[in-house]
Amino acid sequence: MKKLSLSVIGMYLMMAQAFSQTNATDSTGYKPKKLKLDEINLVSSYYDQTADKSAVMGGEPGPRGVANVTDFANGLDLTFIGWDKKKRKNTLALGLGIDYHTAASQAYVDSSGTAKNDGTRIYPTINWTRENEQKGTSFGIGAYYSAEHNYYHSIGLNASVSKKNKSNGEFSLKVVGFFDKINMIYPSEFYPVDSLKNTQSSDSIVYRTSASGQTQAFVYNNGQLVSNSDKHKPQTPTKPRNTYTASLAFSQIINQRLQGSVEMDLVYQTGYLGLPFHRVFYNTGKDTIENLPSQRFKLPIGFRLNYFLGDRVILRSYYRFYVDSWGLMSNTFNLEVPVKLTPFLSVSPFYRFYAQTAARYFAPYKVHSETDTYFTSNYALASFNSSLFGAGFRIAPPKGVFINSLRTLEIRYAHYMQTTDLNANIISFNLTFK
Repeated sequence: MKKLSLSVIGMYLMMAQAFSQTNATDSTGYKPKKLKLDEINLVSSYYDQTADKSAVMGGEPGPRGVANVTDFANGLDLTFIGWDKKKRKNTLALGLGIDYHTAASQAYVDSSGTAKNDGTRIYPTINWTRENEQKGTSFGIGAYYSAEHNYYHSIGLNASVSKKNKSNGEFSLKVVGFFDKINMIYPSEFYPVDSLKNTQSSDSIVYRTSASGQTQAFVYNNGQLVSNSDKHKPQTPTKPRNTYTASLAFSQIINQRLQGSVEMDLVYQTGYLGLPFHRVFYNTGKDTIENLPSQRFKLPIGFRLNYFLGDRVILRSYYRFYVDSWGLMSNTFNLEVPVKLTPFLSVSPFYRFYAQTAARYFAPYKVHSETDTYFTSNYALASFNSSLFGAGFRIAPPKGVFINSLRTLEIRYAHYMQTTDLNANIISFNLTFK
């Protein structure tokens, strides 16, 4: 549930700049300039999802498996640009994002259905790029951090290079590493019941852990609660998850109306690749925690083709094929048609179709056997089709929107449908200040 909602939001917040223009630097009038604030982007989005079959409840359909989600995301991006003595363009991009979410299924992490079901995520970023416009080369490095819902912490590092050729083509390479730590917050029924030392045998401790990761020890005597204390609180261990990605892309201006690109990612993941509070119910009715392999290879390959139908209409098409070592395969088709209604106003209807096969380790609620080595009932790994459709509106008058410094205002809305009975609505706003 969480992975799905955040991936949809992340994909959706990639605002299309359909009719933006890039002004080339005039080398004859060149003057070295220090870094100066060039652009401010404010992005907000609201995501509302209705679904059941949550992974927290082992894909159980119905009220206990409710997977309703809301997510309110806000991002601030600052871009600084300057030129050094060697006429190289330097760009420093600083970003800060904060998400607030509610997730109905999260309340069932402790099995009672009354635990905390909201949380926040904060993710600052920094990226620096140096571009030699005369040679057509660029180099960049960056860093990323994310703290999510008190159980997931991630540090990311990246480096990139690109090279333009004389035939209006460009090759780029980017390598990224994410180094994550997952707090092992188990459902409360999997914490041990220990006998108290120096007490009667009828005394016992039951550990209860909320979705926020707060664990308490409840002391019982002959079945009656006599006290609760943090002094018996077990240490919450962490497990690592590392992701390494090499992204290669080649883009080409084919003619005045046609542009295309090919993109490929090589992804390797290692470590703990599940989540400790994702339950699995065997066909015997007994429950356990999902268990997935500690390695995963991913290979997505994408193709983009943009065709300019005169001065007012652009056809933007995209296709991606994906396969991984867990047996999951998918196909994505996307079409967006930005239409310039006036010199300053454009509308961009879009549609995306996605279809995937199930990972070999997935099975629905109460289907897995206790003899299975790997098992999950997370419907993000199930077989399903989905559709995303909507439209964006963008206004960019030369004198600004309401005020001169507000150069661009964009609003986008989309509706998402999945054959697992998951539905969502997404609306986002993008403000660009110069």
